[in-house]
Amino acid sequence: MERVLTAKGAATRQRIVEGAALLVRDRGVANVGLDDICAATATSKSQLFHYFPDGKADLMLAVVRYEAEQVITDQLPQLADLTTWRNWQAWRRRVIQIYDAQRAACPLRALTTQLGTADPATREVVEGLTDTWAAYLAAGVQALKDAGEIDPRIDVQKTANAILAAVTGGATLLQSTNRLSYLEDALTEALDNMRRPRNQYVAGGG
Repeated sequence: MERVLTAKGAATRQRIVEGAALLVRDRGVANVGLDDICAATATSKSQLFHYFPDGKADLMLAVVRYEAEQVITDQLPQLADLTTWRNWQAWRRRVIQIYDAQRAACPLRALTTQLGTADPATREVVEGLTDTWAAYLAAGVQALKDAGEIDPRIDVQKTANAILAAVTGGATLLQSTNRLSYLEDALTEALDNMRRPRNQYVAGGG
């Protein structure tokens, strides 16, 4: 049964999680110890274990959940309102702005590289993030389809998945090469492809 914290306790726990997340983004999980986290967050060992009884494993799972939330939160409110082409463009600009500012120190990299997905609990959080992200995009594609702005035969889920792959792939290349153009070009191409002139579509696909 999950412990119910006071407002002060919840704030302290959140401060520890956020501090640990910043350290992991900067150094990698293998190079971050509990002493580092205590020092960075002005927390005693006893206090840390009060909130995270299983120590580092417990805390890192909390960091995983926090980083997954940040990936979505960073894109709001634009991600939740992809109902017009103008709003899609606003979201595209927001995504590029986010990853340009964060570069290697971003929640997505922390989840996929620093924290890894070998642990089943971590993998479950990452899969949940992917599903949530794709659902937002699919809702946006459906909105354009309902408004008659894209071909009515378009596959909503496949299109959303392709856009998501463009973002994550472009962001990964940005982090490894420090070149923003990969993300800009991939996302632009994915959105342009969604709005191809209808005479380029062949009924039944293919």
